[in-house]
Amino acid sequence: MASKILYVCQQIEPYLPENKTSNLCRMLAQAMQERGNEIRTFMPRYGCINERRHQLHEVIRLSGMNLIIDDNDHQLIIKVASIPSARVQVYFIDNDDYFSRKAVLTDADGKFFEDNDERAIFFARGVLETVKKLRWTPTVVHCHGWFSAIVPLYLKSMFADDPIFRDVKIVLSLYDDKFEGELDADFRSKIEGEGVDDENLKILDTPSYENFYRFVMKYVDGVVVSSPEADTAVVDMAREKGIPVLEYQSSEAEDFFDNYARFYEAIQ
Repeated sequence: MASKILYVCQQIEPYLPENKTSNLCRMLAQAMQERGNEIRTFMPRYGCINERRHQLHEVIRLSGMNLIIDDNDHQLIIKVASIPSARVQVYFIDNDDYFSRKAVLTDADGKFFEDNDERAIFFARGVLETVKKLRWTPTVVHCHGWFSAIVPLYLKSMFADDPIFRDVKIVLSLYDDKFEGELDADFRSKIEGEGVDDENLKILDTPSYENFYRFVMKYVDGVVVSSPEADTAVVDMAREKGIPVLEYQSSEAEDFFDNYARFYEAIQ
């Protein structure tokens, strides 16, 4: 059964250096498209991405919307590029305030950016608002990396009644991407300001990596262990909640991508 799959990715190769996350996001999108599924793929347009080399260009008809985060206006800019070898098109969420810096999630000294919470909020909102503009109805949304994990929360709250997303199933891939410390202390109030009303929001009073996933996990329909070093506490959360889990498997396995396709079908 063919699906419409929305991939929301923290990073994709070749736009960022190759690693487990960026490589899997690229290969999975390609493999599912080759299996007859219709896909859309999104990632942030980090400032370290070479726009000229990768031939990014702005999609004027999708750009120009302003998103208000924590009472501040931020312009949403949408760019697009293609991975010729994979015949996969990638949409980029861009904004000068959040993504002009020549880095991904940490500065030159390896320090976590203080506004990563707002950057993730903007990314999530930007993806979903753009999919609405495209008038494209996904059957599965697959989020990769913690930076994309606000998407499930929004889909099951502020976008829950939208016909485009009403019946969507959400898959979350877990990687070895644990951040130290916590997100901004006002993360909970920013999420509440987005119109999210949930009694479990108090979990985010201490916005650690683990607590962030503890809050998000109630909104997902399936979890994929995409790295053998994925945080065990977070993986255990999914098992304890009875969420279907696709356990870790080597990408060298012969039926690697078929297992993903079967998993998507199983949760629909």
